[in-house]
Amino acid sequence: MSEGPDQIRTIAVDMVARVEGEGALRVTVKDGTVRDVELKIFEPPRFFEAFLQGRHYEEVPDIVARICGICPIAYQMSAVHALEQIFGLRVEGALRDLRRLIYCGEWIESHALHVYLLQAPDFLGYDSAIAMAKDHAAVVTRGLRLKKAGNAIMTLLGGRSVHPVSVKVGGFSRVPLRRELAALKDELLWARDAAVETVRWVASFEVPNLDMDYNCVALRHPDEYPLNEGQIAAAAGLQVSAHEFEHHFTEHQVPYSNALHCTLQGSPYVVGPLARLNWNHEHLTPLAKQALADNNIALPLRNPFYGIVARSIEILYALEESLRLVERYEPPPLSAAPITVRSGIGMACTEAPRGILYHRYEVDGDGVIREAKIVPPTSQNQSSIEQDLRRFMPRLLHLPDKEAALACERVIRCYDPCISCATHFLNLEIRREGRA
Repeated sequence: MSEGPDQIRTIAVDMVARVEGEGALRVTVKDGTVRDVELKIFEPPRFFEAFLQGRHYEEVPDIVARICGICPIAYQMSAVHALEQIFGLRVEGALRDLRRLIYCGEWIESHALHVYLLQAPDFLGYDSAIAMAKDHAAVVTRGLRLKKAGNAIMTLLGGRSVHPVSVKVGGFSRVPLRRELAALKDELLWARDAAVETVRWVASFEVPNLDMDYNCVALRHPDEYPLNEGQIAAAAGLQVSAHEFEHHFTEHQVPYSNALHCTLQGSPYVVGPLARLNWNHEHLTPLAKQALADNNIALPLRNPFYGIVARSIEILYALEESLRLVERYEPPPLSAAPITVRSGIGMACTEAPRGILYHRYEVDGDGVIREAKIVPPTSQNQSSIEQDLRRFMPRLLHLPDKEAALACERVIRCYDPCISCATHFLNLEIRREGRA
Protein backbone atom coordinates (compact mmCIF):
# COMPACT_ATOMS: atom_id res chain seq x y z
CA MET A 1 0.00 0.00 0.00
CA SER A 2 1.21 3.54 -0.70
CA GLU A 3 -0.36 6.95 -0.05
CA GLY A 4 1.28 10.11 -1.33
CA PRO A 5 0.68 13.81 -0.81
CA ASP A 6 -1.77 13.84 -3.74
CA GLN A 7 -4.02 11.51 -1.72
CA ILE A 8 -3.85 8.77 -4.33
CA ARG A 9 -3.35 5.39 -2.74
CA THR A 10 -2.20 2.34 -4.62
CA ILE A 11 -2.67 -1.21 -3.46
CA ALA A 12 -0.94 -3.99 -5.36
CA VAL A 13 -1.27 -7.71 -4.87
CA ASP A 14 1.03 -9.84 -6.94
CA MET A 15 -0.55 -13.21 -7.24
CA VAL A 16 -3.79 -15.05 -7.03
CA ALA A 17 -4.07 -18.78 -7.64
CA ARG A 18 -7.11 -20.61 -8.93
CA VAL A 19 -7.69 -18.38 -11.96
CA GLU A 20 -6.86 -19.84 -15.34
CA GLY A 21 -4.78 -17.10 -16.88
CA GLU A 22 -3.13 -13.80 -16.18
CA GLY A 23 -4.82 -10.53 -15.29
CA ALA A 24 -4.91 -7.45 -13.15
CA LEU A 25 -7.55 -5.26 -11.58
CA ARG A 26 -7.45 -1.49 -11.25
CA VAL A 27 -10.01 0.32 -9.13
CA THR A 28 -10.28 4.11 -8.94
CA VAL A 29 -11.89 5.57 -5.83
CA LYS A 30 -12.64 9.27 -5.50
CA ASP A 31 -14.12 10.87 -2.40
CA GLY A 32 -14.92 7.41 -1.07
CA THR A 33 -16.88 6.39 -4.18
CA VAL A 34 -15.85 3.74 -6.69
CA ARG A 35 -15.49 5.61 -9.99
CA ASP A 36 -13.97 3.01 -12.26
CA VAL A 37 -13.13 -0.69 -12.39
CA GLU A 38 -10.87 -2.10 -15.08
CA LEU A 39 -10.27 -5.83 -15.34
CA LYS A 40 -7.09 -6.14 -17.35
CA ILE A 41 -6.36 -9.38 -19.12
CA PHE A 42 -2.82 -9.96 -20.24
CA GLU A 43 -3.92 -12.77 -22.50
CA PRO A 44 -1.07 -12.94 -24.98
CA PRO A 45 -1.99 -12.94 -28.67
CA ARG A 46 -2.44 -16.57 -29.66
CA PHE A 47 -3.45 -16.04 -33.30
CA PHE A 48 -5.67 -19.13 -33.55
CA GLU A 49 -8.09 -17.40 -35.93
CA ALA A 50 -5.12 -16.50 -38.15
CA PHE A 51 -3.63 -20.00 -37.83
CA LEU A 52 -6.85 -21.46 -39.20
CA GLN A 53 -6.74 -19.40 -42.39
CA GLY A 54 -5.39 -21.47 -45.26
CA ARG A 55 -5.80 -24.79 -43.41
CA HIS A 56 -8.03 -27.60 -44.68
CA TYR A 57 -11.33 -28.04 -42.84
CA GLU A 58 -10.26 -31.52 -41.67
CA GLU A 59 -7.50 -29.91 -39.58
CA VAL A 60 -9.83 -27.54 -37.74
CA PRO A 61 -11.01 -29.84 -34.87
CA ASP A 62 -7.43 -30.69 -33.91
CA ILE A 63 -6.25 -27.07 -34.12
CA VAL A 64 -9.09 -25.53 -32.08
CA ALA A 65 -8.77 -28.26 -29.42
CA ARG A 66 -5.42 -26.67 -28.55
CA ILE A 67 -7.08 -23.38 -27.59
CA CYS A 68 -7.96 -24.71 -24.13
CA GLY A 69 -6.77 -27.67 -22.08
CA ILE A 70 -9.90 -27.55 -19.91
CA CYS A 71 -12.68 -27.25 -22.50
CA PRO A 72 -11.30 -28.53 -25.84
CA ILE A 73 -14.55 -30.34 -26.67
CA ALA A 74 -16.47 -27.07 -26.72
CA TYR A 75 -14.12 -25.65 -29.33
CA GLN A 76 -14.32 -28.83 -31.38
CA MET A 77 -18.11 -28.98 -31.19
CA SER A 78 -18.70 -25.36 -32.21
CA ALA A 79 -16.25 -25.86 -35.10
CA VAL A 80 -17.71 -29.08 -36.49
CA HIS A 81 -21.27 -27.77 -36.26
CA ALA A 82 -20.35 -24.60 -38.16
CA LEU A 83 -18.47 -26.54 -40.85
CA GLU A 84 -21.23 -29.14 -41.24
CA GLN A 85 -23.66 -26.32 -41.78
CA ILE A 86 -21.59 -25.20 -44.78
CA PHE A 87 -21.54 -28.75 -46.17
CA GLY A 88 -25.29 -29.21 -45.68
CA LEU A 89 -24.80 -32.03 -43.16
CA ARG A 90 -26.76 -32.73 -39.99
CA VAL A 91 -25.43 -35.43 -37.67
CA GLU A 92 -28.19 -37.50 -36.05
CA GLY A 93 -28.74 -40.74 -34.15
CA ALA A 94 -25.92 -42.45 -32.28
CA LEU A 95 -23.29 -40.02 -33.54
CA ARG A 96 -25.29 -37.10 -32.15
CA ASP A 97 -25.62 -38.98 -28.85
CA LEU A 98 -21.86 -39.56 -28.71
CA ARG A 99 -21.23 -35.85 -29.23
CA ARG A 100 -23.63 -35.09 -26.42
CA LEU A 101 -21.91 -37.69 -24.23
CA ILE A 102 -18.38 -36.37 -24.76
CA TYR A 103 -19.67 -32.84 -24.03
CA CYS A 104 -21.15 -34.16 -20.75
CA GLY A 105 -17.72 -35.57 -19.93
CA GLU A 106 -16.19 -32.13 -20.40
CA TRP A 107 -18.81 -30.43 -18.23
CA ILE A 108 -18.21 -32.99 -15.45
CA GLU A 109 -14.42 -32.65 -15.43
CA SER A 110 -14.40 -28.86 -15.87
CA HIS A 111 -17.12 -28.15 -13.30
CA ALA A 112 -15.63 -30.59 -10.75
CA LEU A 113 -12.23 -28.92 -11.13
CA HIS A 114 -13.74 -25.50 -10.50
CA VAL A 115 -16.11 -26.45 -7.69
CA TYR A 116 -13.67 -28.51 -5.61
CA LEU A 117 -10.22 -27.19 -6.43
CA LEU A 118 -10.70 -23.56 -7.47
CA GLN A 119 -13.74 -22.06 -5.74
CA ALA A 120 -14.63 -24.15 -2.67
CA PRO A 121 -11.49 -22.99 -0.78
CA ASP A 122 -12.90 -19.43 -0.96
CA PHE A 123 -16.02 -20.42 0.96
CA LEU A 124 -14.17 -22.54 3.52
CA GLY A 125 -11.38 -20.07 4.26
CA TYR A 126 -8.41 -21.79 2.63
CA ASP A 127 -5.77 -20.45 0.30
CA SER A 128 -5.85 -23.51 -1.91
CA ALA A 129 -7.33 -26.96 -2.38
CA ILE A 130 -4.07 -28.40 -1.06
CA ALA A 131 -4.51 -26.50 2.20
CA MET A 132 -8.18 -27.51 2.27
CA ALA A 133 -7.24 -31.18 1.82
CA LYS A 134 -5.44 -31.20 5.18
CA ASP A 135 -8.79 -30.80 6.93
CA HIS A 136 -11.15 -32.14 4.24
CA ALA A 137 -9.25 -34.96 2.57
CA ALA A 138 -12.34 -37.03 1.81
CA VAL A 139 -14.06 -34.06 0.16
CA VAL A 140 -11.09 -33.24 -2.08
CA THR A 141 -10.74 -36.92 -2.97
CA ARG A 142 -14.41 -36.96 -3.96
CA GLY A 143 -13.86 -33.96 -6.23
CA LEU A 144 -10.84 -35.51 -7.90
CA ARG A 145 -12.71 -38.77 -8.51
CA LEU A 146 -15.64 -36.83 -10.00
CA LYS A 147 -13.26 -35.06 -12.34
CA LYS A 148 -11.72 -38.40 -13.26
CA ALA A 149 -15.17 -39.73 -14.23
CA GLY A 150 -15.55 -36.88 -16.73
CA ASN A 151 -12.04 -37.44 -18.03
CA ALA A 152 -12.82 -41.15 -18.58
CA ILE A 153 -15.68 -40.26 -20.95
CA MET A 154 -13.47 -37.82 -22.86
CA THR A 155 -10.63 -40.33 -23.10
CA LEU A 156 -12.84 -43.12 -24.41
CA LEU A 157 -14.58 -40.99 -27.05
CA GLY A 158 -11.84 -38.48 -27.82
CA GLY A 159 -8.75 -40.66 -27.65
CA ARG A 160 -7.41 -38.66 -24.72
CA SER A 161 -8.84 -36.21 -22.19
CA VAL A 162 -6.54 -33.28 -22.98
CA HIS A 163 -6.74 -32.01 -26.57
CA PRO A 164 -8.81 -34.99 -27.82
CA VAL A 165 -8.08 -36.24 -31.34
CA SER A 166 -11.09 -38.35 -32.41
CA VAL A 167 -13.63 -35.60 -33.10
CA LYS A 168 -14.01 -34.80 -36.79
CA VAL A 169 -16.44 -33.12 -39.14
CA GLY A 170 -19.27 -35.63 -39.66
CA GLY A 171 -18.64 -37.60 -36.45
CA PHE A 172 -15.60 -39.35 -35.02
CA SER A 173 -12.52 -41.10 -36.37
CA ARG A 174 -13.52 -44.04 -34.17
CA VAL A 175 -16.65 -44.87 -32.22
CA PRO A 176 -16.63 -47.07 -29.09
CA LEU A 177 -17.96 -50.58 -28.81
CA ARG A 178 -21.05 -51.04 -26.70
CA ARG A 179 -19.11 -52.91 -24.03
CA GLU A 180 -16.56 -50.09 -23.83
CA LEU A 181 -19.25 -47.58 -22.94
CA ALA A 182 -20.94 -50.06 -20.59
CA ALA A 183 -17.65 -50.35 -18.68
CA LEU A 184 -18.09 -46.71 -17.60
CA LYS A 185 -21.44 -47.34 -15.95
CA ASP A 186 -20.39 -48.33 -12.43
CA GLU A 187 -18.16 -45.29 -12.02
CA LEU A 188 -20.85 -42.99 -13.43
CA LEU A 189 -23.35 -44.39 -10.93
CA TRP A 190 -20.92 -43.64 -8.09
CA ALA A 191 -20.33 -40.19 -9.52
CA ARG A 192 -24.07 -39.50 -9.71
CA ASP A 193 -24.41 -40.15 -5.98
CA ALA A 194 -21.32 -38.03 -5.33
CA ALA A 195 -22.90 -35.21 -7.37
CA VAL A 196 -26.00 -35.27 -5.16
CA GLU A 197 -23.69 -34.88 -2.16
CA THR A 198 -21.86 -32.08 -3.97
CA VAL A 199 -25.05 -30.07 -4.40
CA ARG A 200 -25.91 -30.55 -0.73
CA TRP A 201 -22.38 -29.50 0.27
CA VAL A 202 -22.14 -26.29 -1.76
CA ALA A 203 -25.71 -25.28 -0.90
CA SER A 204 -24.60 -25.09 2.74
CA PHE A 205 -21.91 -22.47 2.02
CA GLU A 206 -22.39 -18.98 3.38
CA VAL A 207 -22.84 -16.75 0.33
CA PRO A 208 -22.13 -12.99 0.29
CA ASN A 209 -25.14 -10.86 -0.54
CA LEU A 210 -24.74 -9.53 -4.08
CA ASP A 211 -28.02 -9.35 -5.99
CA MET A 212 -27.50 -8.38 -9.64
CA ASP A 213 -29.98 -7.59 -12.40
CA TYR A 214 -28.32 -9.81 -14.99
CA ASN A 215 -29.21 -10.21 -18.62
CA CYS A 216 -28.66 -13.96 -18.79
CA VAL A 217 -27.79 -15.37 -22.23
CA ALA A 218 -27.85 -19.09 -23.00
CA LEU A 219 -28.90 -21.57 -25.63
CA ARG A 220 -32.49 -22.80 -25.51
CA HIS A 221 -33.56 -26.13 -26.99
CA PRO A 222 -37.22 -27.17 -27.15
CA ASP A 223 -36.63 -30.68 -25.76
CA GLU A 224 -33.39 -30.85 -23.79
CA TYR A 225 -30.89 -29.05 -21.60
CA PRO A 226 -28.66 -27.37 -24.23
CA LEU A 227 -25.20 -28.60 -25.11
CA ASN A 228 -24.62 -28.59 -28.87
CA GLU A 229 -27.76 -26.98 -30.27
CA GLY A 230 -30.40 -24.37 -29.64
CA GLN A 231 -31.42 -20.78 -30.12
CA ILE A 232 -29.60 -17.99 -28.29
CA ALA A 233 -31.99 -16.59 -25.67
CA ALA A 234 -31.74 -13.31 -23.75
CA ALA A 235 -33.97 -10.88 -21.91
CA ALA A 236 -36.69 -8.83 -23.60
CA GLY A 237 -37.74 -11.84 -25.67
CA LEU A 238 -34.60 -12.00 -27.78
CA GLN A 239 -34.25 -15.47 -29.30
CA VAL A 240 -32.00 -15.76 -32.33
CA SER A 241 -29.98 -18.35 -34.21
CA ALA A 242 -26.19 -18.44 -34.34
CA HIS A 243 -26.52 -16.90 -37.81
CA GLU A 244 -27.76 -13.71 -36.14
CA PHE A 245 -25.14 -13.64 -33.36
CA GLU A 246 -23.05 -10.88 -34.91
CA HIS A 247 -26.14 -8.75 -35.55
CA HIS A 248 -26.77 -8.49 -31.82
CA PHE A 249 -23.44 -9.24 -30.10
CA THR A 250 -20.43 -7.00 -30.72
CA GLU A 251 -16.81 -7.36 -29.69
CA HIS A 252 -14.80 -4.24 -28.99
CA GLN A 253 -11.31 -3.44 -27.77
CA VAL A 254 -10.75 -1.65 -24.48
CA PRO A 255 -7.46 0.22 -23.97
CA TYR A 256 -6.47 -1.55 -20.76
CA SER A 257 -6.87 -5.20 -21.80
CA ASN A 258 -5.60 -7.50 -24.51
CA ALA A 259 -8.88 -9.40 -24.59
CA LEU A 260 -11.92 -8.15 -26.48
CA HIS A 261 -15.12 -7.32 -24.61
CA CYS A 262 -18.35 -8.65 -26.08
CA THR A 263 -21.63 -6.86 -25.38
CA LEU A 264 -25.25 -7.49 -26.33
CA GLN A 265 -26.57 -4.42 -28.10
CA GLY A 266 -23.98 -2.40 -26.19
CA SER A 267 -24.73 -3.76 -22.72
CA PRO A 268 -23.07 -6.37 -20.47
CA TYR A 269 -24.58 -9.83 -20.18
CA VAL A 270 -23.83 -13.10 -18.43
CA VAL A 271 -23.19 -16.53 -19.94
CA GLY A 272 -22.37 -19.79 -18.18
CA PRO A 273 -23.96 -22.23 -15.72
CA LEU A 274 -25.97 -19.62 -13.84
CA ALA A 275 -27.49 -18.25 -17.08
CA ARG A 276 -28.09 -21.75 -18.46
CA LEU A 277 -29.82 -22.91 -15.31
CA ASN A 278 -32.05 -19.84 -15.19
CA TRP A 279 -33.12 -20.37 -18.81
CA ASN A 280 -33.32 -24.17 -18.94
CA HIS A 281 -34.20 -25.58 -15.53
CA GLU A 282 -37.39 -27.16 -16.88
CA HIS A 283 -35.19 -29.57 -18.89
CA LEU A 284 -33.22 -30.81 -15.89
CA THR A 285 -33.53 -34.47 -14.97
CA PRO A 286 -35.87 -35.41 -12.08
CA LEU A 287 -32.94 -36.02 -9.72
CA ALA A 288 -31.41 -32.63 -10.52
CA LYS A 289 -34.78 -30.93 -9.99
CA GLN A 290 -35.12 -32.79 -6.70
CA ALA A 291 -31.67 -31.58 -5.64
CA LEU A 292 -32.79 -27.98 -6.25
CA ALA A 293 -35.90 -28.52 -4.15
CA ASP A 294 -34.19 -30.47 -1.36
CA ASN A 295 -31.63 -27.70 -0.90
CA ASN A 296 -34.10 -24.79 -1.13
CA ILE A 297 -32.39 -23.35 -4.21
CA ALA A 298 -34.86 -20.87 -5.66
CA LEU A 299 -34.56 -19.71 -9.28
CA PRO A 300 -33.67 -17.45 -10.96
CA LEU A 301 -30.19 -17.13 -9.47
CA ARG A 302 -28.93 -13.51 -9.59
CA ASN A 303 -25.96 -13.70 -7.25
CA PRO A 304 -22.63 -14.61 -8.91
CA PHE A 305 -21.57 -16.54 -5.81
CA TYR A 306 -24.33 -19.05 -6.59
CA GLY A 307 -22.39 -20.01 -9.70
CA ILE A 308 -20.87 -22.85 -7.66
CA VAL A 309 -24.37 -24.16 -6.98
CA ALA A 310 -25.32 -23.95 -10.67
CA ARG A 311 -22.16 -25.85 -11.63
CA SER A 312 -22.91 -28.56 -9.09
CA ILE A 313 -26.45 -28.97 -10.44
CA GLU A 314 -25.00 -29.26 -13.95
CA ILE A 315 -22.52 -31.93 -12.80
CA LEU A 316 -25.49 -33.95 -11.55
CA TYR A 317 -27.43 -33.34 -14.78
CA ALA A 318 -24.45 -34.31 -16.97
CA LEU A 319 -23.96 -37.57 -15.07
CA GLU A 320 -27.61 -38.55 -15.38
CA GLU A 321 -27.56 -37.65 -19.06
CA SER A 322 -24.36 -39.66 -19.54
CA LEU A 323 -25.95 -42.73 -17.97
CA ARG A 324 -29.00 -42.35 -20.21
CA LEU A 325 -26.84 -42.11 -23.33
CA VAL A 326 -24.63 -45.04 -22.29
CA GLU A 327 -27.60 -47.29 -21.61
CA ARG A 328 -29.27 -46.69 -24.97
CA TYR A 329 -26.12 -46.76 -27.10
CA GLU A 330 -26.00 -48.88 -30.24
CA PRO A 331 -22.86 -48.36 -32.36
CA PRO A 332 -23.62 -46.57 -35.65
CA PRO A 333 -22.77 -48.28 -38.98
CA LEU A 334 -20.26 -45.53 -39.81
CA SER A 335 -18.05 -43.57 -37.44
CA ALA A 336 -18.69 -40.41 -39.48
CA ALA A 337 -21.19 -39.26 -42.06
CA PRO A 338 -19.89 -38.71 -45.64
CA ILE A 339 -18.90 -35.12 -46.46
CA THR A 340 -19.65 -33.22 -49.65
CA VAL A 341 -17.27 -30.27 -49.66
CA ARG A 342 -18.63 -26.96 -50.90
CA SER A 343 -17.91 -23.30 -50.34
CA GLY A 344 -19.87 -21.18 -47.90
CA ILE A 345 -20.08 -19.52 -44.51
CA GLY A 346 -21.24 -21.36 -41.39
CA MET A 347 -21.91 -20.24 -37.81
CA ALA A 348 -22.56 -22.23 -34.65
CA CYS A 349 -22.90 -21.73 -30.90
CA THR A 350 -22.52 -24.49 -28.33
CA GLU A 351 -22.52 -24.39 -24.54
CA ALA A 352 -18.96 -24.59 -23.23
CA PRO A 353 -18.71 -25.14 -19.45
CA ARG A 354 -18.26 -21.37 -19.06
CA GLY A 355 -21.01 -20.35 -21.49
CA ILE A 356 -21.86 -19.98 -25.15
CA LEU A 357 -18.97 -20.31 -27.59
CA TYR A 358 -19.48 -18.83 -31.08
CA HIS A 359 -17.58 -19.93 -34.19
CA ARG A 360 -17.88 -18.65 -37.78
CA TYR A 361 -15.96 -20.06 -40.75
CA GLU A 362 -15.74 -19.16 -44.42
CA VAL A 363 -14.63 -22.11 -46.60
CA ASP A 364 -13.76 -22.21 -50.31
CA GLY A 365 -14.66 -24.94 -52.79
CA ASP A 366 -11.56 -26.98 -51.91
CA GLY A 367 -12.46 -27.07 -48.23
CA VAL A 368 -9.83 -24.51 -47.24
CA ILE A 369 -10.59 -22.05 -44.43
CA ARG A 370 -10.55 -18.48 -45.71
CA GLU A 371 -11.72 -16.75 -42.53
CA ALA A 372 -12.41 -17.77 -38.94
CA LYS A 373 -13.94 -15.96 -35.99
CA ILE A 374 -14.17 -17.30 -32.42
CA VAL A 375 -15.91 -15.56 -29.49
CA PRO A 376 -15.15 -17.40 -26.20
CA PRO A 377 -17.30 -17.18 -23.05
CA THR A 378 -14.71 -15.32 -20.99
CA SER A 379 -14.72 -12.31 -23.33
CA GLN A 380 -18.50 -12.27 -23.06
CA ASN A 381 -18.44 -12.19 -19.26
CA GLN A 382 -15.72 -9.57 -18.78
CA SER A 383 -18.05 -6.57 -18.69
CA SER A 384 -20.31 -8.30 -16.18
CA ILE A 385 -17.33 -9.13 -13.95
CA GLU A 386 -16.48 -5.41 -13.88
CA GLN A 387 -20.13 -4.59 -13.20
CA ASP A 388 -20.18 -6.99 -10.23
CA LEU A 389 -16.96 -5.51 -8.86
CA ARG A 390 -18.33 -1.95 -9.07
CA ARG A 391 -21.29 -3.10 -7.01
CA PHE A 392 -19.19 -5.13 -4.56
CA MET A 393 -16.23 -2.77 -4.04
CA PRO A 394 -17.86 -0.15 -1.75
CA ARG A 395 -18.20 -2.70 1.04
CA LEU A 396 -14.47 -3.51 0.75
CA LEU A 397 -12.95 -0.03 0.89
CA HIS A 398 -12.55 -0.08 4.67
CA LEU A 399 -10.64 -3.36 4.55
CA PRO A 400 -6.86 -3.70 4.58
CA ASP A 401 -5.42 -3.93 1.10
CA LYS A 402 -4.78 -7.64 1.14
CA GLU A 403 -8.28 -8.52 2.34
CA ALA A 404 -9.87 -6.23 -0.27
CA ALA A 405 -7.85 -7.86 -3.03
CA LEU A 406 -8.77 -11.36 -1.91
CA ALA A 407 -12.45 -10.41 -1.82
CA CYS A 408 -12.24 -9.08 -5.39
CA GLU A 409 -10.58 -12.28 -6.52
CA ARG A 410 -13.50 -14.24 -5.05
CA VAL A 411 -15.91 -12.29 -7.26
CA ILE A 412 -13.77 -12.91 -10.35
CA ARG A 413 -13.48 -16.62 -9.59
CA CYS A 414 -17.29 -16.95 -9.55
CA TYR A 415 -17.10 -16.77 -13.35
CA ASP A 416 -14.36 -19.40 -13.62
CA PRO A 417 -12.63 -17.16 -16.17
CA CYS A 418 -10.49 -19.13 -18.58
CA ILE A 419 -8.23 -16.23 -19.48
CA SER A 420 -5.59 -18.41 -21.05
CA CYS A 421 -3.60 -21.52 -20.33
CA ALA A 422 -0.78 -19.37 -18.98
CA THR A 423 0.24 -18.30 -15.48
CA HIS A 424 -1.94 -17.23 -12.56
CA PHE A 425 -1.52 -13.62 -11.58
CA LEU A 426 -3.82 -10.81 -10.54
CA ASN A 427 -2.43 -7.39 -9.69
CA LEU A 428 -4.98 -5.26 -7.86
CA GLU A 429 -4.45 -1.52 -7.91
CA ILE A 430 -6.82 0.80 -6.04
CA ARG A 431 -6.40 4.50 -6.80
CA ARG A 432 -7.93 6.66 -4.09
CA GLU A 433 -8.42 10.28 -5.03
CA GLY A 434 -9.74 13.05 -2.80
CA ARG A 435 -11.41 12.19 0.50
CA ALA A 436 -10.89 8.53 1.47
